[in-house]
Amino acid sequence: MLERLQTILDEPWEPVSRPALVAWLVFYSGFLLYAFSAHGGFLFIDNANLVVHEGGHNLFGWFGPTLCLWGGTLLQWLVPLLLAVYFFTERQTNGFVFCLFFFFENWLYTATYMADARVQALPLVTTGDPDFVEHDFFAIFSSLGVLNYDTKIAAVVRALGWCGMIVIVIWFPARAGKKTEKLPTPDPLRELIVSRGSQIVIRPSIKSIDHQATKISSRPTAPNPR
Repeated sequence: MLERLQTILDEPWEPVSRPALVAWLVFYSGFLLYAFSAHGGFLFIDNANLVVHEGGHNLFGWFGPTLCLWGGTLLQWLVPLLLAVYFFTERQTNGFVFCLFFFFENWLYTATYMADARVQALPLVTTGDPDFVEHDFFAIFSSLGVLNYDTKIAAVVRALGWCGMIVIVIWFPARAGKKTEKLPTPDPLRELIVSRGSQIVIRPSIKSIDHQATKISSRPTAPNPR
């Protein structure tokens, strides 16, 4: 496992062109401004998050009521995180940054849901019977005995989400600005250099010797005197 990880870390990241880098930075900066101006409200990307969230309830519902309750948030976080891990192993810079950025954006969406646990002002969506719909974090925080701390927990989760998005946006140009070091291509015609202690002995390569021998054998010889 560690050898596999070391192999991945030794692989160079996919290069990012300057125009692509500028375009992505404009996009991420614009999204951060848009999210900040929403003041914790519903963002357009949260429509996709909501679909994944509800799918998580259905998926983890096969494993019992507890995982069914937690499954919405679990799948909502796992999908972008696992995609980020995949792009990390493939060393694809753009895909890794995009997925990790929206992994942390999911924390903002989750924080909004958490902060609503006691007041329950948000409209609830369910794929099941609407008569049995329940607020995820009202049930989760109640079972954990931390319902009265819902807004404080939400504030911490929101802050971590913002920190994660900002850090990945800062890391992106820093990573893209690093040039991949390439090892020199070995040349079989170069002279072989053999280090012996403090002395360096330079020997011609085998191909060089063969080439010189061919030149010598092809020289015209002087006629034998008669």
